[in-house]
Amino acid sequence: MRLDKWLKVSRLIKRRTVANEACDSGRVTINGKQARASAEVKPGDVIGIMFGNRETKAEVLVVEENVRKEAAGEMYRLV
Repeated sequence: MRLDKWLKVSRLIKRRTVANEACDSGRVTINGKQARASAEVKPGDVIGIMFGNRETKAEVLVVEENVRKEAAGEMYRLV
């Protein structure tokens, strides 16, 4: 699954366009390397997102196309 879509489905970022812009501006990393919005996400990857001066890191546990809001928190584990 594409990184920007996974960020939206997991609800770490609210909208896919915002996730796409974050990737384009270099604020998102996968396993410590700067990532493009089209990068593939797979279980076990560690995604880092810069929100202002604060970084959030999450380990990918599940990659699914459609997830209910209640189950979105189970797609990742904060590191």
